This record gives sequence, C-alpha cells and structure tokens, in this order.
Amino acid sequence: MKLTKGKVIAVLAIVVALAAAFWYGGNAPGLQGWTVGPQDSSSSAMESVQPSAVPGTTGEEVTQPEPGEAADPVEAPEPTETPAPETPTPSPNGMAARPGGLEGGMTAGEKIAAAETIAGVSSAGVVNGDKEYSEANGMVIDPETGKDKYLTDPVPEGKPLPVEPQDVEFSDVTHTCTLSVRCDTILDNMDWLDPEKTELVPEDGVIFPATAVTFYEGESVFNVLQREMRKAGVHMEFSDTPMYNSAYIEGINNLYEFDCGELSGWMYKVNDWFPNYGCSRYQLREGDVIEWVYTCNLGVDVGGFYSTGS
Repeated sequence: MKLTKGKVIAVLAIVVALAAAFWYGGNAPGLQGWTVGPQDSSSSAMESVQPSAVPGTTGEEVTQPEPGEAADPVEAPEPTETPAPETPTPSPNGMAARPGGLEGGMTAGEKIAAAETIAGVSSAGVVNGDKEYSEANGMVIDPETGKDKYLTDPVPEGKPLPVEPQDVEFSDVTHTCTLSVRCDTILDNMDWLDPEKTELVPEDGVIFPATAVTFYEGESVFNVLQREMRKAGVHMEFSDTPMYNSAYIEGINNLYEFDCGELSGWMYKVNDWFPNYGCSRYQLREGDVIEWVYTCNLGVDVGGFYSTGS
C-alpha cells in the first residue's frame, strides 16, 4: 500500500497517543515501585533483602509483560532485621574451653563488649574534664588518639597520674602501705573454674590477708607485690608489656587469667580505685591500700569494670 505524507503523519500521531496512554495509564516506572534517575539509597527497601529474594538473582527466568499489557505490581519485601551478634560469655573449664583451645580466646574488644553488656554501661568516650585535668597535671595526650603514648586514657580528676618506671628515683626513705590478695569471686563461679585449679582456691578466697608492709619511696604497686609474694612463698608470674610500659600479672598462687572463664584474671585497686594503667606505673604513697582481686567478669564482679574509675 502506498503511503502518502498525510497517512504517515496520521500513523505517527496514533503511535504517540498509544505511548502516552501506556505511560499515564498505570505502567509508568514511577508508579510501579521504581524510580527514574538516581535514587537515594537510604530510602531503598531493597537494601535489606537477601539476593535470593530479588527476581533474576537466582537464575530464574523473569517473564516480561507483553506490549500494552499491565505488569503485575511488584511488592517490595518487608525489610529484614539482622540479628545482633551474641555477646560472648564466660565458659567453664578455664583455658581449655576457650575458642581454639589454649591458643584461642576472646580479643580485647570482645572482652570489653561482653563486660559492657554485663555491666550495662559503655566504656566509649572520655570525659573532657578528665582530659583537661590530665594535661594540666603533666600527662601528654596525643590529640589524634586521645591517649598518651602508652595508650592510656586520661586519668579521672583527682586521681594520681601514672609515673614511668624509667623516670623514678628511689630513696632510702621508707613508708607503709597495706597489701592484700584475694580470689573470693571464684567461690561464686566454681562451675567456671578449671577443675585442676579447685584445690588452689582458699575456702575464704583470701590468698594474702590485708597486711601492713614497708616500701621505699619511689616504689610501685608491682614492686611491693613482687617482694611480698616472694617473702610469703606465694607463687606469682608476670610478663613485661613494653606497649603499656608496665608489668602484667598473669598469675598469683597458680591462678591465671582465663582459669575461671574467658573474662577472668587479676586486677588491682588502690584506695578503692581501679587505675586505668599498669601496676608498674602506679607510684605508691604513704598509707595507700592495695588490693589485688581476681575477677571472673572483667571487673564487673569486683566493681572495677574496664578500669573506668568506678
């Protein structure tokens, strides 16, 4: 059939009319749950959908509607919530029960997260006043980390700042302090204790009763503990940790960290405060009361969660 110019124009007009009817008749992408052009990812309901729930992502064939036929509405799946990871909890049988056996265990971050859940508090953030107090009293804080060069958070206001062992000058002047070592928290968690360590726990949990001891000016909490445990014939094992510029107490009376759960170990407090730095950096003063306590919950059970100054 021979088309005249007028007929061609008429055909084009019909095609345009049909296209407009199709677009505004309910099949426009904007009316089918789709957005033409860039879309704000934060408003997309598809972000939380698993790939298998999206047509075409599992190898299935997707049927396209015929021209002029209305496509079935696509219902966006309900957003799915990702369950929060379970908080690690102390496990029985001490080190043998740690993930990976004797060489496994929780990371420091996992321990802190677990203890935060148990204590119902958060260790995040540093009180600005503490930072100002620490800096004003000579503690050098790195502005990028908010800690000193040994990764120590600012000390709570009114508490003594750490003194580096290499900077201490000892003298023959003597002072007196009180020292005690106990593990009574284990008595409340015997089911967590390594069975081989049961006989090492005193009936009252006291390994070294509160005793007045003498120390030399300049000595630290570590110096006193090491000397007094040796004099009393009580086993003690420690390791040097250059990163924190302090000794770390691994075990006393053959009771070690992880022996009573993954959050267990030795902590110290002076005058009812748990310092947030190592025992080698705490320089003693006349009349100080030192308490070494065994915790089964990273300090929660002894009132010293994460050494936050509680």
